[in-house]
Amino acid sequence: MGHEAIAAETTTLVFTYGTLKRGFSNHVVMQDLIRSGDASFRGIYQTAEKFPLVCGPYRVPFLLNIPGSGHRVTGELYAVSPRGLARLDELEGLSRGHYVRLPIRLAKADGNEEVEGAEAYYAHKSYEEELWKRNGGRSFGEYTEKEANGYVKRKDRPPHLSFLDHIRIFVSSPCD
Repeated sequence: MGHEAIAAETTTLVFTYGTLKRGFSNHVVMQDLIRSGDASFRGIYQTAEKFPLVCGPYRVPFLLNIPGSGHRVTGELYAVSPRGLARLDELEGLSRGHYVRLPIRLAKADGNEEVEGAEAYYAHKSYEEELWKRNGGRSFGEYTEKEANGYVKRKDRPPHLSFLDHIRIFVSSPCD
């Protein structure tokens, strides 16, 4: 077995739908992972099922694990090494209850190929339902510049509140 086969067996397919995509603020992380050999771009894909994709505080995107609601979500698929996955898990706050990484079924955007075994970062279940209600049951099929308009980078958010504090304030505030 060559090095490529071993590497393929140890990678995780990660579906990105928000700020990790090309052209968005956290894509620099993916670029670093690609440069270090810890990730490779696999293409544009859509979720096989409908899911809600919504924005939370500071226009942060969240995929909600509510299959059958929302839209088929378009995003980018990457093969990521264990080291790269650890870095993404840290960025997405898995150990802090920000997001959870769960399986997702995908289809190639052109419809010619289905992918099993991919994973995505979903909003944590502790606030998922409230986030869906706060968005009035409305979602979008792709995080674009329009949805990202008003996004605030972490370094520019109030430092005295945690990410979960920001979410709690957002879901308890009136809709725009």
